[in-house]
Amino acid sequence: MLTVRYTEWDGTQKLDLSPESVFEKFAELMSFTDDAQQAYDWLLRDGLDTSSLQILGLDEFVEMLREEMRQRQGQYNLDRALDAMRERLDELVEGERQQADGEQRQRLDDLSRLLSEAIEELEEFPFSDDRAREAYDELRDELDNVREIESFQRDFGHMFQGPESLEYEEALELIREMQRLQQLENDLLSGELERIQAEDLGELLGEDAAFDFRNLRQVMMMLESSGYLSKSEGRVKLSPKGTRKIGQLALRDIYQTLLRDRAGGHQSDHRGLSETRPESTRPYRFGDPLNLDVVRTLKNAMARTMNVPGSRASGAPTGAANLSVEPEDFEVVETVHSTTSSTVLLLDMSWSMSWEGRFSAAKRVALAMESLIRTRFPRDYFSVVGFYTRATELRARDLPEASWNMGDPFTNLQDGLRLGRELLRRHPSPNQYMIVITDGQPTAYFSRGRLYCEWPLSFGGLSMRAATETLKEVEKVTRQGIVINTFMLDDSPSLRSFVEQMTRINKGRALFTRPDRLGEYLLVDYIARKRKKV
Repeated sequence: MLTVRYTEWDGTQKLDLSPESVFEKFAELMSFTDDAQQAYDWLLRDGLDTSSLQILGLDEFVEMLREEMRQRQGQYNLDRALDAMRERLDELVEGERQQADGEQRQRLDDLSRLLSEAIEELEEFPFSDDRAREAYDELRDELDNVREIESFQRDFGHMFQGPESLEYEEALELIREMQRLQQLENDLLSGELERIQAEDLGELLGEDAAFDFRNLRQVMMMLESSGYLSKSEGRVKLSPKGTRKIGQLALRDIYQTLLRDRAGGHQSDHRGLSETRPESTRPYRFGDPLNLDVVRTLKNAMARTMNVPGSRASGAPTGAANLSVEPEDFEVVETVHSTTSSTVLLLDMSWSMSWEGRFSAAKRVALAMESLIRTRFPRDYFSVVGFYTRATELRARDLPEASWNMGDPFTNLQDGLRLGRELLRRHPSPNQYMIVITDGQPTAYFSRGRLYCEWPLSFGGLSMRAATETLKEVEKVTRQGIVINTFMLDDSPSLRSFVEQMTRINKGRALFTRPDRLGEYLLVDYIARKRKKV
């Protein structure tokens, strides 16, 4: 539960950030992990930088606290912290020794050298007069503090080797400060913001630190209340809104590196379904579908009629005009011809995809494509299949937290093609595609319902049986009329050789690309469908 404390407005509380800009940083961190909680913790601990504002993270506050502790350790020592109390005890004991008999004197001689124990041992001692008892009681009242100093000296005294010796009261004050610093450090390391008071940071680190901490708390509250995240069993999860937003951000980032393509969606030599765009009109040309914009057409006719010299409507009030409509007045709604398509993206999730940011880039592209198709081509079918030792369908809500699989390190492209073929069979379309993103040749396959895994014959070589069974599946995909386009993230000869065999069978395309360019290539390919060397 998050505790909110209200303070007097002083003009500094306004934070020039929006929930969207905070979530954008969170989405960036999500590209490096499969765990929303981990991305949340990274943001909490690292903070964020914007063009106009820097928000410090918990790790920086921890380092500031540790620096404060190091400064005290380098400045002070505790060698004389108990000297004054020891002198008071010695003075009391010496006075009693002078008046004590043999047995009592022996008790005084046998007192422990540890100050706290010596004070305890005198608890039942028969002091000679009231002044001595009063002096002892004053020492007894300090026993807990004496024990605390002794314990601190025993545990941390070796760390305090500075030139400045502290007396009793100063040592106690230092210990209290160090305890507060340590407790605050533990609270910061726990990541539980509700346990931390900005005022404590202000007292120990200065008001700037308190101000920075309030900013961090406000940022995290903004992220939690934005609706992009939800909490389940104490852990942060992406909400459906957050999942959609991550896809939109991935799409935007990829588009920023592209030249704007012309409007119109999928390019094709054959017209498919027509989609009107009422916000865009143009003059009618012979052969166009007669999707008239009536209002603009009548306005054109009125303007033409009233401007014809000698006409009865010339100069007349609008309502009095005898309106005639000519073909030149026609204004039609712009129409975009697009072809529907069904696409399955096959995403390699084997262990090697963790290298060089390959999986992060591939997942980012999958998110971007899902967002693109959902918003711009809603009639298109799009699905993602992840393949490692076996294949599985990845739902849109699962994509942001999907990850490569180290526990199942093999590459079963055959099963990925089989599952993709089944999904496309359920969603027929005139244009069916599979997009394969991989960095290695097959090393696993199914035969008669049984899973087989095999390592390559040599380093970088082919797994012959896995390759053969996968190519058989490529033939089935081809007979179903599905085009396979393969994007290779590795340039090894064995992968190139295998993909070339795939392309000969399927007549699709194969391209080698780097992870940082994958998004550009794939989105351009999807939107344009142009045959060109990229």
